Amino acid sequence: MSAHPYLPVARTAVDDSVVARVSALLLSGEITGRAQVEALERSLSVYLGGRRVRAVSSASAAIELALRICGIGPGDEVIIPALSPVAPHLVVKVGATPVFVDVEPGTRHLDLTAAEARVGPRTRALIPAHVAGLPMPLDDLYSLARRHRLRVIEDLAGALGASWRGKRIGSCGDICVFDFGANETFTTIEGGALSFAEEEDARELDRPRFRDDAPPPAGARVAALAGEQFIMPELHAAIGVPQLEELSLVMRKRHALVQRYYAGFRSDFPCVLPHPGYSGDEAGHGWHSFAPLLPVHRLSISRQQFRDELERRGIGTAVPCAATHLDRAFRDLGYRRGDLAHAERIADTAVTLPLSPAMTDSDIDRVCAACAEVLRSSQT
Repeated sequence: MSAHPYLPVARTAVDDSVVARVSALLLSGEITGRAQVEALERSLSVYLGGRRVRAVSSASAAIELALRICGIGPGDEVIIPALSPVAPHLVVKVGATPVFVDVEPGTRHLDLTAAEARVGPRTRALIPAHVAGLPMPLDDLYSLARRHRLRVIEDLAGALGASWRGKRIGSCGDICVFDFGANETFTTIEGGALSFAEEEDARELDRPRFRDDAPPPAGARVAALAGEQFIMPELHAAIGVPQLEELSLVMRKRHALVQRYYAGFRSDFPCVLPHPGYSGDEAGHGWHSFAPLLPVHRLSISRQQFRDELERRGIGTAVPCAATHLDRAFRDLGYRRGDLAHAERIADTAVTLPLSPAMTDSDIDRVCAACAEVLRSSQT
């Protein structure tokens, strides 16, 4: 047991403004309306430079709705990075086929060269992810999409606050989906959103076809399909609204903590550290998480044993991703271990270390020291 307080891998931190807004909503009794959701959508739209925004109940709902808005269904194919945990299942849900592609070993992004090689006559869309808050090179991504007339559904996950060439991620491109889960940089505890380049796409969520009963009353917005409710609850939206005002401060804190990690892991540290971001002003990293790759081939312990050792020292960890193409759900697609080697290596060796604005420099130093101690004693 550790004498230090436990460090969780992520921690949801809300300030007094969030508590006050939620308390006021609960005391008002008006928790079934739309005021908080619409306030969140307006705030996100302003943050994203006037982008059209719709809030929904989860990131999964956002991806599914994006697929349906794009008209993707049976007979279609969608290209997805092999480290994407949720999107492939939603592609199957709408009746289409996921086409898994390897990732770049450094950035862990979708390998665009490999993706282009998999484009075929049935390919309708790409679902790339801005992994851990590191923006993808959007110029190259959309150049590929234009060449093949593909829709792009950007999985922003933890990238709210990141930027590419001076523009906030989510403020440009085709359709962008956000995850506002409990461990995200910006959270509504559970929820998500979509931002759209085209007004027509945004209006799709306002149309009667997204509900399974009578048409909605005039002015109402509904996001339901086949009996599923995709509307974000008022209470969740109320948690999110005040956080946008603090997001820049949260981002600066995350950046400072990550720089402390890099300083703490000396040049002889045996792990492969996450991509630090691009040089100059080309992109601003969102730093949603920090997940080094363990040199498991040089250790006498497994990744799980490494995690257990840190847990005994009061430090939480997580496995950030899986090689989804090897999931039993996709066995009939014919993928085998070794097909997408970079994704498999990352999935087998990555460990997410604690990172949250509530942490201090001494917390980071403690994690670095514990990692170094365990790795030193386990090298073969």
